[in-house]
Amino acid sequence: MTTTASAVASVDQRLYSVADWYDAEALLTTGERQVLGRLRNFLDTQAKPLLAEYWERGEFPEQLAQPLIDLDLMEPADLTVEAPARGIYHGFRIFELARTDASLATWYTAQAGLFRTAVRVGASEEQQKEWMPKVIDFSLKGVFSLTEPEHGSDIAGGLSTTARFEKDSDGGTWVLDGAKRWIGGASTADVLCVFAREVADGQVKAFLVDRTAAGVSLEKIQGKTSLRIMQNAHITLNNVRVPEAMRLHNVDSFKDVAAMLRAMRSDVAWIATGIQAGAFEAALAYVKERRQFGRSLGSFQLVQEKLARMLGNITASLSLVVRLTEQQGWGIFRDQDSALAKMQTSLMMRETVALAREVVGGNGITLAADVARFHADAEAVYSYEGTHEINALIIGRALTGESAFTR
Repeated sequence: MTTTASAVASVDQRLYSVADWYDAEALLTTGERQVLGRLRNFLDTQAKPLLAEYWERGEFPEQLAQPLIDLDLMEPADLTVEAPARGIYHGFRIFELARTDASLATWYTAQAGLFRTAVRVGASEEQQKEWMPKVIDFSLKGVFSLTEPEHGSDIAGGLSTTARFEKDSDGGTWVLDGAKRWIGGASTADVLCVFAREVADGQVKAFLVDRTAAGVSLEKIQGKTSLRIMQNAHITLNNVRVPEAMRLHNVDSFKDVAAMLRAMRSDVAWIATGIQAGAFEAALAYVKERRQFGRSLGSFQLVQEKLARMLGNITASLSLVVRLTEQQGWGIFRDQDSALAKMQTSLMMRETVALAREVVGGNGITLAADVARFHADAEAVYSYEGTHEINALIIGRALTGESAFTR
């Protein structure tokens, strides 16, 4: 339990400034705060100066990738706490990335969250021993390839990419056919974690597919108005051959995929919370400097009311994600819990970024004020990893015992 004196001291040294009003950061150890401090320094000095330009260009600043990897954020050597207790640190790592830029957070969690979870949950013990160290140090970069051009919310029953097994002297080969869409980071990945339905039994399996394999083609999705820095791909799989050794041996049905989603959805709730903090901080800085009618915008009652509502949303969101992460650290993973966090933080995110844009006025639609980037990027986060409606139905099913999903 944090004492009053130490809590007050930590407020003066907090990483997240006024956005962390109730000082959730006090749950972190000194070592964790030091690691995150290094991350913040990198983001402030190297990343932020590039973001507006690359958002406008619709390109990822590749010069940031290796320095970000070199920060060793996934399993820092100077963190000595037990693995389950690291959940809050992992959450704040996502929060810090997202309060700087949603695309950077999405890019990093594609490896540290989605791909790592796929290997952790889906790989056999022998496969994990070989792959997990490479996942952690990014020497094996991968992406989670589940969504399809015609199947998003209905992917559980609608997944149409197929896998056909052919026996051979090397233990067998799988032949994949189909397409995946909205796969972030695919163009720079070593492998694509592709989910496909086996022709023989109709069950979903998972495969690590070499991005450069014959029959794999990637096309950058153009014309996005959200997460423009993040590179999303349309992937076509045409008679792609994958050895049995590259199948995730613990994935035998969509229930195993659902276990991955259950663990990963909390990451998106942390992203939604970090986006709110970034938009709020940008708006607060602006209204303190901008003058109208001979006074700073921050001195007007209506502006202060909007700032207070934004802060309330961020504080409530942090409370949700911190508590959810604590539960998951104890081994409690329930669909309805992660769905509630993702649904509610995304709702509050939408309001927070809209209020931030509102108090900045006309300059809120320009990249110069920083708010516009958060405002636009929030729309993608609102939809991915489960739309509002899908998450609401997951919660409703848990509350009533009745499934309202269409069949």
